[in-house]
Amino acid sequence: MQARVLLVSSEAVPLVKTGGLADVITALAVSLRKLDIDASILMPGYGVAVAHAEADATTAPLQPLALPRDLPGGPARLLRGVMPGTDVPVLLLDTGRFHQRSANPYIDQSGNEFSDNAICFADLAHAAVAICAGETAVPAPHVVHANDWHAGLIPFLLKTAGLNHVASMLTIHNLAFQGNYDWALAGQLGLDRDAQAMSSLEYWGKISFLKAGLQHADCVTTVSKTYAQEILTPRFGYGMEGVLNERRAALRAIPNGIDSKVWNPEADPLLRHSFNVGDMRGKTLSKCDLQDMFGLLPVDPFAPIVGIGSRMSHQKMADVVLQTLPTVLDRHERMQLVVLGCGERSYEEGFLDLACRYPGRVGVHIGYDEERAHALHAGCDMLLHPSRFEPFGLTPLYAMRYGTIPIASRVGGLTDTIADVGMHGPAGRGASGVLFDGETARDMEAAIERAFALHQDAGAWRAMQRNAMHTDFDWQTAAAAYVDAYAAIAATEAKPLFARKAPDARVALEQAA
Repeated sequence: MQARVLLVSSEAVPLVKTGGLADVITALAVSLRKLDIDASILMPGYGVAVAHAEADATTAPLQPLALPRDLPGGPARLLRGVMPGTDVPVLLLDTGRFHQRSANPYIDQSGNEFSDNAICFADLAHAAVAICAGETAVPAPHVVHANDWHAGLIPFLLKTAGLNHVASMLTIHNLAFQGNYDWALAGQLGLDRDAQAMSSLEYWGKISFLKAGLQHADCVTTVSKTYAQEILTPRFGYGMEGVLNERRAALRAIPNGIDSKVWNPEADPLLRHSFNVGDMRGKTLSKCDLQDMFGLLPVDPFAPIVGIGSRMSHQKMADVVLQTLPTVLDRHERMQLVVLGCGERSYEEGFLDLACRYPGRVGVHIGYDEERAHALHAGCDMLLHPSRFEPFGLTPLYAMRYGTIPIASRVGGLTDTIADVGMHGPAGRGASGVLFDGETARDMEAAIERAFALHQDAGAWRAMQRNAMHTDFDWQTAAAAYVDAYAAIAATEAKPLFARKAPDARVALEQAA
């Protein structure tokens, strides 16, 4: 008998992706299955997700499974299949509301949150609980692993339903997003429980999906050592620091990993030219490909290219980036800039305006696709990745794999994964990037100038590239730490199923904590 884990998330690659969460979910599931854990994914059946899954169902079509009860939002069913490109079983919650959603599952074309988000993600939680209760054709998991606020109601619903044979974990990928909704929605969300239970969900007069998970999960994890400490403070706790300090004994830090097979410059099917730390000629050719892809002129392999690949949001300091870049572009006439991402409309318009002001030197693509992302990491010299807070920071790790040097804020997981070169003097031994403090244009400009100065020193730059490309954050260490955490919270009869799968997991977890 295998240990069973159900990962519940609002997105997962390759079906739907708006950020790093999607990468994490699928990569973790794949890695758990390599450890002989029966890991599967439950996510919303957005129209684009169902269409993609059906198009890639080469062995069998999606299998409809009945849900014996209506969800808060109405009738629903499960569609069972396999995550494309993996052996991971995936369950898509097919509802009328989810099916209508397209590329961005959270906000409409005007950039506003969908008005029925609370009901949609309550549906996801109730569906997970139905699976845990054995009400479907899907075997009940031993552990349900909820991710971010979208799945935050699951631990609460499990506890109030008395389903104590299924353990629950909540992973915080971004504490700033909490799923706080009007208390009057409680009945519509299927939360009309006793007053004492409901009081644990209250957050400033609202129902908080995230607080539900923080209060009731058997284990709470987050995705880097530094962020796990930061969220206990008012600056980074976003109002939840009190709850988190109360549950400090249940809080673990398990750093994310990256899929080194997907992000591999030696064998990347999305690139025309391969390269490695010993032969970087392919990176030079990839620069030219990137310039051509984004319409940069001239196509010059020696022009320094700075890339930005992230959400265009306040968290990612898009406001400061837009203040800073004109000064840097004016000072460095050969510099070129590539921007890939989407987000708040005002920031999108700001980057598009920047491209108009600097034709041929600034290329912007609003949206996301894997080919452009891989091209950006392979072809850029530097990655600008500022952030007011950063739980982990996958994008700089992708960049470093391709010898692209990150310029990043000294916060959260970025502090743990990027070896800072320092703002003055020669490059330190082992350095792989430039970290900076502060949130002003002056702070960011100084860090960019530091990177440009290092870029002029071919020897120092090459050493940094070697260090960056040797950075190792494979998922297997993280997966082993998760297995150890699952074993700690699983019901007595299920503990041995987890404990025997990863005998070295405790060591990995202690290193991560």
